[in-house]
Amino acid sequence: MFWLVLAVLLSVVMCAVVGFAYSDMLWGIRYAGYSAPTGVAFLYAVPFLAGIALCLALAFFSGQKNH
Repeated sequence: MFWLVLAVLLSVVMCAVVGFAYSDMLWGIRYAGYSAPTGVAFLYAVPFLAGIALCLALAFFSGQKNH
């Protein structure tokens, strides 16, 4: 149960971080002269996705009974 809750919390934090980074990129492109495309902001999701996958795997394997 702990790992599932942690996976959900990581997904919420991931959405907030990526959303902020995307909006920062939009502002930077328009006013500060950033040259990278806004899709670069989605790279912030990669470590979160790895953490979510790890938490889900731990939840799956820790919930199984050994036979």
